[in-house]
Amino acid sequence: MRITIESIDSIKEAAHTFVDNMPNGNIIAFYGKMGAGKTTFIKSLCEEMGVEDVITSPTFAIVNEYTTDKGLPVYHFDFYRIKKTEEVYDMGIEEYFYNNGVCLIEWPEIIEEILPETTIKVKILVGEDGKRYIEF
Repeated sequence: MRITIESIDSIKEAAHTFVDNMPNGNIIAFYGKMGAGKTTFIKSLCEEMGVEDVITSPTFAIVNEYTTDKGLPVYHFDFYRIKKTEEVYDMGIEEYFYNNGVCLIEWPEIIEEILPETTIKVKILVGEDGKRYIEF
């Protein structure tokens, strides 16, 4: 499926469409170049899922934990600064993957080989016109 984000004003609508059409799975890996809008889209996605906390980039914390209004845990990862797979094992990544929460992962390339087969892979592409395209 492909969702077009015409402008920053339409990102909420795109997040709604994504949630409505999301395949089954609790691990969602977001691929895209620096500045493609991964964090911005994940913020809107969290809001659409009912997270009421302030949603920020976990670049330095590696993971931010939120809870939806229905009590569902949401884990937002940013693996940009991770250099080796062992680092994510040390942080207990498997506990996050195999519980009842949703894992939203930015920069999943470094842990590609340990992502479960059921991981939903999402590409965020930037068009020459500045539009963003969400493909999954």
